[in-house]
Amino acid sequence: MRIVLVGPPGAGKGTQAAYLAENLSIPHVSTGDLFRANIGQGTALGKQAQEYMNAGELVPDEVTIGMAKDRLDQPDAAEGFLLDGFPRNLAQAEALDQILAERGAHLDGVLDLEIPEDQVVQRIAGRRTCRTDSAHTFHVDHKRPQVAGRCDECGGELYQRADDSEETVRKRLEVYHRETEPIIGFYQAKGLVVTISAMGRVAEVTERAMDALRTKAA
Repeated sequence: MRIVLVGPPGAGKGTQAAYLAENLSIPHVSTGDLFRANIGQGTALGKQAQEYMNAGELVPDEVTIGMAKDRLDQPDAAEGFLLDGFPRNLAQAEALDQILAERGAHLDGVLDLEIPEDQVVQRIAGRRTCRTDSAHTFHVDHKRPQVAGRCDECGGELYQRADDSEETVRKRLEVYHRETEPIIGFYQAKGLVVTISAMGRVAEVTERAMDALRTKAA
């Protein structure tokens, strides 16, 4: 299957993408991984992206599209993929259509993870990260540390990252509504969108997503 995963920040796209890709035996292609791979390998596109990032500027669509195109040319993506974070706007969605058309392929579905905005803010703004090991994360409501302000794993100080503040989260949501949300309408017009609730336990959301995708493919 060829799937695009969309949803606002805090909807759990990265977590669901990993589980869904494994269940469907297709590669999980995230924008973050594309950038890290190209920059790490020193590709021409990676160098261009790094220049824009070093200057504090947004990476142009054509650079991101080029990275996605190269990744989808890899053998493991020949029979399917799950895109997470790409496309992020209408220009990228149109470019993806062109990339697939050149290969005689098409998307099989667009999975839209739906979550109330107040839940997004609560999920992200309540997150606390260990200063010693950023892989250790907690939550003021759902995953409280045994000792307030201290990591259960290593005892490091827990803090709220700047990009987890409520103000930053609401700005990210504004960007999502303005730039990314329009692609849902673009794909709805093609009959590709299935929308599911992103609320509940991770396994519940995964099962919900798999059921929706099976129905879509039937």
